[in-house]
Amino acid sequence: MEMIRTFVAIELDQEALDWLKGVQERLKADLPQGLVRWVDPKGIHLTLKFLGEVPQGKIKAIEEVLKGVGQRHRPFSFSYGGLGCFPSFSHPNVIWVGVEEKTGALRALQEDVERSLAKLGFRPEDKPFSPHLTLGRVGRGLSGAERKRLGEYIKAGGVGYGGEFVVEAISLMKSDLFPTGAVYTRLALFPLSGLAK
Repeated sequence: MEMIRTFVAIELDQEALDWLKGVQERLKADLPQGLVRWVDPKGIHLTLKFLGEVPQGKIKAIEEVLKGVGQRHRPFSFSYGGLGCFPSFSHPNVIWVGVEEKTGALRALQEDVERSLAKLGFRPEDKPFSPHLTLGRVGRGLSGAERKRLGEYIKAGGVGYGGEFVVEAISLMKSDLFPTGAVYTRLALFPLSGLAK
């Protein structure tokens, strides 16, 4: 049976993607070439749950679960801005823009996705949910000193406030890996209707 590499995400609108692309371009202009593998700005999203390789036959069941999640949550908004790194500024592997949502709606949505998909056998994440928008991944060949310098630059290079984004749906996404990077395709969209409580 065909395996599909999938994840659950919040897709962003053009305004947010354009702002993130602008941030990437500023960083690209300042940093030495080849230091960071930049994410295609068209594909930047907020990941709620990475599912990995899933048998084609299981997709329908996942869609049913996510439809139910959408019906239990109402639309909400989050703000995005500022730069950060995983796991830390002293050892950056991933460069990201932060996401802030003060009411708890985003965390509740992510926890519902996690809990609901656990019933289909998907293991809950070990790490706490840390919402972010990935801009790029740091190359493996960097020395410790270079990595530290990069982290200091990211820490100092504030990009300010990006804007607000209204979350009206969650998406089941497919990820195809190519030498040039990942290409994401939406498999299904689930509106946040808040109809079921």
